[in-house]
Amino acid sequence: MRAPTAAILAVGATAAVAGAALLQAAGEDPVGAALSLAVPSEYQDLVEEAGRTCPEVTPDLLAALLSQESRFDPEAQSPAGAQGIAQFMPSTWESHGIDGNSDGKRDVWDPEDAIPSSARYLCTVAEEVSDVPGDKQQNMLAAYNAGSGAVKKYGGIPPYKETQTYVRAITDASKQPSGSGRIVSGGQAKTAISAAEKMIGKPYSWGGGNAAGPSTGICCSPSGKSGASITGFDCSGLTLYAYAKAGITLPRTAAAQYAASRRIDFKQARPGDLIFYGSSAAAGIHHVGIYVGGPYMIDAPRPGTQVRYSRIDSMDDLYAVARPVHASSKEI
Repeated sequence: MRAPTAAILAVGATAAVAGAALLQAAGEDPVGAALSLAVPSEYQDLVEEAGRTCPEVTPDLLAALLSQESRFDPEAQSPAGAQGIAQFMPSTWESHGIDGNSDGKRDVWDPEDAIPSSARYLCTVAEEVSDVPGDKQQNMLAAYNAGSGAVKKYGGIPPYKETQTYVRAITDASKQPSGSGRIVSGGQAKTAISAAEKMIGKPYSWGGGNAAGPSTGICCSPSGKSGASITGFDCSGLTLYAYAKAGITLPRTAAAQYAASRRIDFKQARPGDLIFYGSSAAAGIHHVGIYVGGPYMIDAPRPGTQVRYSRIDSMDDLYAVARPVHASSKEI
């Protein structure tokens, strides 16, 4: 059964604007257009070159970081004042920005300066925390996000939710195979939606769900609920499963799925796209659902519920719509 299309009753201002845009797209056909590469073509050479600045930085890791920071938007500016494709704070840019294209100026808004500056800064913080125990790349990412002092103080990734989510999302995304040349076809979108629809009624299980289907989860959710005795899905377990049935491998968490997908304008959303919720990419994406048209998605909302059709305005922190990009795709 397909969810009905209806006028949207927004809960919050962000959800109202985004939901209205999604409603406008409800009459369009399912996903049929080719996706761009995970790294936009104009930045591929820059990322490849800068991604070899030091041993701790790789092109895949740098691409994942830039995707997480700005979705490769050279004009991005955060409410906190971070600027450009690599989201440098002005003070950090002043001390670490370089003239990457040798045009005589250091411009945070110019990707030819900002991308190599980001790699150079990663290498700098990697050196600053080189004597800290643990995974060197993860400590480097934590220092990039929270500062070298915090990583040294806690002897590794500091106990900040934002930093832990940031490190996990970039690490997971950087380990995904390249999506070069592969697309999400109309058939794949339909297959993913159909797979999710067949799971409607399955119970929510924190940490539950994998590529094979429902599974027991883990302990514990932020509200203290355990999925260890419940066979079912959490939000990202459901999306992972649905797209696995379409031949596409997604990372496990909602934040990592966002980092491994390409953000699109709300007005361009089509059935099969993933809908993400959270305050920001850096602060943590906490929920994901599969858009089915109108103001509806299929999701596994929270402990005590079941997989179901939900309105996209069921949460007031709608953040983004994105399309999966992955090399494991196959035409259906």
